[in-house]
Amino acid sequence: MLKISRSIVFNLSYLFNPRWDTGIPAPELVRFIQGKAPGKAIDIGCGTGTNLLHLAQHQWTITGIDYAPLAIRKARHKLKGYPVTLLAADVARLRFLDLPGPYDLALDMGCFHSLSDQDRKAYVQGLEKWIQQNGVYMVYAFQPGLPDNRTGISKSEMVGYFAEKFVLRNYEQGQGRPSAWYYFERK
Repeated sequence: MLKISRSIVFNLSYLFNPRWDTGIPAPELVRFIQGKAPGKAIDIGCGTGTNLLHLAQHQWTITGIDYAPLAIRKARHKLKGYPVTLLAADVARLRFLDLPGPYDLALDMGCFHSLSDQDRKAYVQGLEKWIQQNGVYMVYAFQPGLPDNRTGISKSEMVGYFAEKFVLRNYEQGQGRPSAWYYFERK
């Protein structure tokens, strides 16, 4: 039986409109930046750049990373006319990338929970390098108990990954499927 890697599946999904790419910025992001002065933001696992576009429209300096080159191509098209740094790169290698940070805000909508334990640890080391003190890391992650047997990450596991350099400032249970938004602040 032919086994297809997840990276190929994700990349090919961008030939069409993947179900997770709604074209609508995350309401949690919209609420978070409301009334805040613009700063520098990075979207880790940015897909086609919907959240980046919202940030750019509110004068944020933006960077997006996704390992699907087709997603990055679509993001470039969507963000045409805005100054943006977009990279097709592995998020587990953040600390080795040449990025225009440090960042005030890092956003991750569904990337972190899909990584292996080893890649999560490497991701955290990269995030520690690129997010500045008092910067915020907003992350949406699936939690255990998904009906389709996908693995999620519990609140205690999530806090454990970030405990050394981040403090959990807010937590919101997700709607529908077992999921949550975490708002960490860099110590």
